[in-house]
Amino acid sequence: MATTVTEQIINAHLVCGPAVPGEEIALKIDQTLTQDATGTLAYLEFESLGVPRVRTQASVSYVDHNLLQADFKNADDHRFLQSIAARYGINFSPPGNGICHQVHLERFSVPGQTLLGSDSHTPTAGGAGMLAIGAGGLDVALAMAGQPFNLVMPEIIGIRLTGKLPPWVSAKDVILALLRRLTVKGGVGKIMEYFGPGVVNLTVSERATIANMGAELGATTSVFPADRQTQRFLALQGRAASFRPLRARGTKGFGQILELDMETLTPRIACPSSPDKVKEVREVEGTPVHQVIIGSCSNSSYRDLMVVAQALQGRQVHPQVSLEINPGSRQVLENVALAGGLLTLLQAGARIHQPGCLGCIGMGQAPATATVSIRTFPRNFPGRSGTKDDQVYLASPETAVAAAIFGEIADPRRLGDFPRVAPPRRYLVNSGQIQTPKPEAPAGEIVRGPNIRPFPELTPLPESWTGEVLLTVGDHVTTDQIMPAGGQILPLRSNIPAISEYVFAAIDAEFPRRARETGEGAIIGGENYGQGSSREHAALAPRYLGVRVKLAKSFARIHQANLINFGILPLIFENPADYERLTVGTRLHLPELRRRLLAGEERLPLQVDDDTVWVRVDMSDRQRRIIVSGGLLNLTREEYHKNPNSNSSLFRAQVPLGNDLK
Repeated sequence: MATTVTEQIINAHLVCGPAVPGEEIALKIDQTLTQDATGTLAYLEFESLGVPRVRTQASVSYVDHNLLQADFKNADDHRFLQSIAARYGINFSPPGNGICHQVHLERFSVPGQTLLGSDSHTPTAGGAGMLAIGAGGLDVALAMAGQPFNLVMPEIIGIRLTGKLPPWVSAKDVILALLRRLTVKGGVGKIMEYFGPGVVNLTVSERATIANMGAELGATTSVFPADRQTQRFLALQGRAASFRPLRARGTKGFGQILELDMETLTPRIACPSSPDKVKEVREVEGTPVHQVIIGSCSNSSYRDLMVVAQALQGRQVHPQVSLEINPGSRQVLENVALAGGLLTLLQAGARIHQPGCLGCIGMGQAPATATVSIRTFPRNFPGRSGTKDDQVYLASPETAVAAAIFGEIADPRRLGDFPRVAPPRRYLVNSGQIQTPKPEAPAGEIVRGPNIRPFPELTPLPESWTGEVLLTVGDHVTTDQIMPAGGQILPLRSNIPAISEYVFAAIDAEFPRRARETGEGAIIGGENYGQGSSREHAALAPRYLGVRVKLAKSFARIHQANLINFGILPLIFENPADYERLTVGTRLHLPELRRRLLAGEERLPLQVDDDTVWVRVDMSDRQRRIIVSGGLLNLTREEYHKNPNSNSSLFRAQVPLGNDLK
């Protein structure tokens, strides 16, 4: 019998496979979301499937990343997304309406349902009792076409919360404490489920902050129960009918249980340049600060901004600090304005930006050279801000506003009495900003600007493979480092040839040229290769340049799935010491590769010059077929058109390798 909330949701959506940790399963997906930085490519992929209309209960296309319109590219993409949403039955949230995760929590979250999103912070909706998982755009496109989502069943970790948060300590400090304890790879292969007597003391907005940054633990997702707090949140949103109770019925389903007493927490801060470099604020107090940004998908709710506004009541922002406010949604901004908080922020000297991701994705708000920026964002990877050698700290809204007032990192408890913020009796809801699809798809034209290029053709895997090492990198390389973001590069997301010129730009600007001149090759990585954003361009663009193999000590979950989806073979060193033997230019050979993969071999001999290095294959039978075919889209087109009304064998979690795909 299912005991955890996670098990209850999975069992209700299980298409095939045993829900046993380590086994591959397939889940029915109720909802999908995309954002514009990943959405253009996801919808090009969906369009190529030939499906007449989305087959989910709700699919939503958000425009929240590429908001700066320095030229035609972003504006053209927005028109493309709007027109394709109308054509295929997708809800459309236009520029300025808000960040996908905040808006989805407000307008679409349903306890007990599954959500697949082309953004790594999709687990934010776990704060409302959903099983919400981040994935690559191709996986989301297939879910929109009615196909189940395949993944290896994670281990469920129980986080037992007790106590209440002390004054000036918030949900951000809870997840920062867990990051300090578990590190950025502590949640890999796991689902974090929160329970215990302390959970009732957290609002849905606070739970969403914790679930959001569970992505920084490397977790597949994070899940909270659906209780009276959830019911109250949905009622305030005018969506009381969406509530259904969900609670754990014991602890049997947890692989392990971690205890966290919230009463003992103090203000925390993540130091440059990783979310797990966490210290107590008092340890770095006094560090001069020049920029503070409050917002992003992890801390931009009504509660967060009103705490900041009330802390600023009668105060001024320090003259050396630029305090910038990024509301999570138009609804948040309207309700803060209605409560008088917006005027307080303006009078204190804050800069108010449109609701959107903005500086979190490097779309403006880059800090000055050699200055400290305090942000309530979920990530502070090197250079992600847009400034090389940046000094970005991650903190709660409470700690951030204290820094804005004092001009230095400061314990927010110095501000005096804590301003308790109660939610309004009912939120001012402006759902009319979301463009809902008509019951029948119109025959309108899909608008395509000149920057939208066709999806590249991907060739099948050869019988044997030969190439050379194109690049070696270290541990914890992020998808930001593989495929950078920012105002110059993000607008190229629907133009693979153009965006490929920036692959590994932060590590080796000559990589694209060298890859083109060399032909097929391999990337060598360390631990946790590909952590961070779900951006599938970090897999597709290298594949376009000829990368066919990535060999690492370990991979981040979403990036490994994206590599497989685009036909790049992820291999793991059997002996991590062999990492040191491979340098740029080393010739590699994988004999009988195609046969060995289809035969299910778990160890492969990699010929390195005159020696052999053994590597491991950590893939399911289904994933091996995808690699052999050159990518998931290649197989999907064929399988869907053979029988568009049923789940093809490709999507069944357990298909013996000897069976014919027909």
